[in-house]
Amino acid sequence: MNRIRLSTESDTAVLADIWRASVRATHAFISEAHFQEFDTLVAEHYLPTTRVWVDLDENGRARGFLGLSGAHIDSLFIAPNCRGQGVGRRLLVHAESIAGSLTVDVNEQNGQAVGFYLHMGFQPAGRSPVDAGGHPYPLLHMSRK
Repeated sequence: MNRIRLSTESDTAVLADIWRASVRATHAFISEAHFQEFDTLVAEHYLPTTRVWVDLDENGRARGFLGLSGAHIDSLFIAPNCRGQGVGRRLLVHAESIAGSLTVDVNEQNGQAVGFYLHMGFQPAGRSPVDAGGHPYPLLHMSRK
């Protein structure tokens, strides 16, 4: 049976691996230097200190995770071999049950993510020419009522 639970410290390595594989599969626009910078932030700072929601398969293996700050989705990453299996949808429904109307910032150059959020009923609400760290990766600010 599939389930969603909060992460623990022991999940950090596998969640970091999911993040890496997901970003490699969907973020070809990110330079290698920026990938390494982001990897350090995610693997050494974000995941060890932030509880995220983890989707588990029937054997208890993590397939994806979602970070939530209030009603804002900070992160949503799915293992590439688990895409198209409803993992992202399940995590969004779970987040919505906790927080209500959701918002998210999506890399504009990540067409797969933009398409997913549009399919899930999110609408563009604004745009930033750079990401939160000032890198040249425009963000779409999206919301779902």
